[in-house]
Amino acid sequence: MRVRRCVRKRPTGGRIRVFGKLGLDSIPLDEPIPIAASAIVALAILSLLGWVWKRGYFPYLWREWITSVDHKRIGVMYCVLAAVMLLRGFSDALLMRSQQAIAYGNPGYLPPDHYDQVFTAHGVIMIFFVAMPFMIGLMNFAVPLQLGIRDVAFPTLNSVSFWLTASGALLVNVSLVIGEFAKTGWVVYPPLSELRFSPGVGVDYYLWALQISGVGTLLSGVNLVTTILKMRAPGMGYTRMPMFCWTSLATNLLIVAAFPILTATLAMLTLDRYLGFHFFTNELGGNQMMFVNLIWAWGHPEVYILILPAFGIFSEVVSTFSGKPLFGYRSMIVATMAICLLAFMVWLHHFFTMGAGADVNGFFGIATMIIAVPTGVKVFNWIFTMFGGRIRYTSMMLWSVGFIVTFVIGGMTGVLLAVPPADFVLHNSLFLVAHFHNIVIPGVLFGAFAGLTYWWPKAFGFTLDEKWGKRSFWFWLTGFYVAFMPLYVLGLMGMTRRLGHYNVAGWQPWLIAAGVGALLIACGIACQIVMFVVSIRNRAALVDESGDPWDGRTLEWATTSPPPIFNFAALPDVRGEEAYWGLKSAAREEQRLSDLPDYVAIEMPKNSPTGVVSAFFATAMGFALIWHIWWLVILGFVGAWATFVVFAWRDETEYEIAADEVERRDRLRREGKAALLGVPDGATT
Repeated sequence: MRVRRCVRKRPTGGRIRVFGKLGLDSIPLDEPIPIAASAIVALAILSLLGWVWKRGYFPYLWREWITSVDHKRIGVMYCVLAAVMLLRGFSDALLMRSQQAIAYGNPGYLPPDHYDQVFTAHGVIMIFFVAMPFMIGLMNFAVPLQLGIRDVAFPTLNSVSFWLTASGALLVNVSLVIGEFAKTGWVVYPPLSELRFSPGVGVDYYLWALQISGVGTLLSGVNLVTTILKMRAPGMGYTRMPMFCWTSLATNLLIVAAFPILTATLAMLTLDRYLGFHFFTNELGGNQMMFVNLIWAWGHPEVYILILPAFGIFSEVVSTFSGKPLFGYRSMIVATMAICLLAFMVWLHHFFTMGAGADVNGFFGIATMIIAVPTGVKVFNWIFTMFGGRIRYTSMMLWSVGFIVTFVIGGMTGVLLAVPPADFVLHNSLFLVAHFHNIVIPGVLFGAFAGLTYWWPKAFGFTLDEKWGKRSFWFWLTGFYVAFMPLYVLGLMGMTRRLGHYNVAGWQPWLIAAGVGALLIACGIACQIVMFVVSIRNRAALVDESGDPWDGRTLEWATTSPPPIFNFAALPDVRGEEAYWGLKSAAREEQRLSDLPDYVAIEMPKNSPTGVVSAFFATAMGFALIWHIWWLVILGFVGAWATFVVFAWRDETEYEIAADEVERRDRLRREGKAALLGVPDGATT
């Protein structure tokens, strides 16, 4: 769903254009696909806003969600953003699959400019605005609860991080109807992305959307690293942290180390385009290969930024639904941190064919094979956790088992591509596209869906409908194999990626099969939507009164569902690797809950509009920079600066929750735990 190329027009006769390059010709009024898509999106947004306004929900949304600094609410908003963008990104996938299915010997129905924008937008949206928000959202929600603490280290900064990410997503979607998006592929290689070859605003949309959202991601990384290292519950040493906290720590260390590389790389490309610098041009000392090295020095750690939180989710799910502690807990820690370190040592395998030489290629090929070892350790540990356990095949467990099988296949094709001679044959073919999706879809999306279902009752107080969840899983799994296994065959047959049309008859049946697979995945997404609708409608029957619907093993299940704003009335005293499981076991043995704590008033951070207001000005400034509206750039910068000055000078930053209210909420929690564990009611006082 992309738009036509925007023609660069320069002012004539010394006339200054108030709106820079922006004009009525920037809107493709003569092209039905983008206009129809934009109209449908606009109608949906206006209908939703009208419904919210009519029902009087706006004050509630502003107070409880938009300005919230509660890590749980922010985590939920990240996941909502990811779900919305998944629909947008998947619509691009359907366009590509349908285009290729019919484009044998003819141009198909998408013009080349549109098709180029579609595959670029698909990659950008799925990586930056689906996978990243899903993982960051689940980390935001679960990590403080698992650590036994009340919030992240910097709550307001957490809100800023989310809203900057949403700002970047908004700019990408604005390009649907105003201007164009990049036509370069999702890693915008120069010289194609330089001004000479991409004179429109598409690459500029890419640059500013990713710079703004990248700042939000970096701030989130700093926040979560600080939280995990400095704010654990009493007694929770590093080797007592849940595995999800370990993988979250590794992920956010990678974010802190890798995202400045992306920021600097895109900044240099921006200077090339805006001020005539020559970092990556092919003349005046520029070096296009420097961009390739820098973008993949960020890009390969990015793969593990996405996959490591999912590894942690699978570890929690497999342990919980096998009824056993995670096998090889300490070896899993070592494997996680080994991946974190080795992630920075394999980037060149993305361009074996670009002339580095046999010695360099050999080194990075071996390093790529080595990084498969700690991943293999994790796979065996998950299998050994299940071995001998009393497995409950919930939808979450199905996502996990489906991941293990599918991910191992993708991993083997990755080891094959790590062999430089093989990569010379398969590079830039659909075999590579199949491998990448064979890693990211089961590794990241299956993990996100498992985590979303797993922690949903903790967030909203009721479980999701299992029948529709399992239907969704089987459609997704079947659709994945039908959609992407043919791409391996096509890659071996010589079909390169990003082809909008082709003249090889033998390719079309495989592409039609891939299109059928995409439709099966669409059925899986439809089942998920039905699952949410049915679950919300039947939430009274699915309510979680115990706070522990899965018989969990970590501290988030010690709270009510949903937890109070302060999470814990008294911070738990951790005495083992599975803190909550130990508390439950002791309560069952002694037939009593732990003693009542001394309740005291709790101070919590006040809500703040800083995040949404700063994101508003960031969006305005990014849009203005894209279209060269310099007065708006200045206003946006001043507005963002003023927002942070007001935040820095505010007098009251916290509010107090009275001890009586803390006690009331905690007694309700203890009653639920007593009923769950079969402890006499008298033991709750």
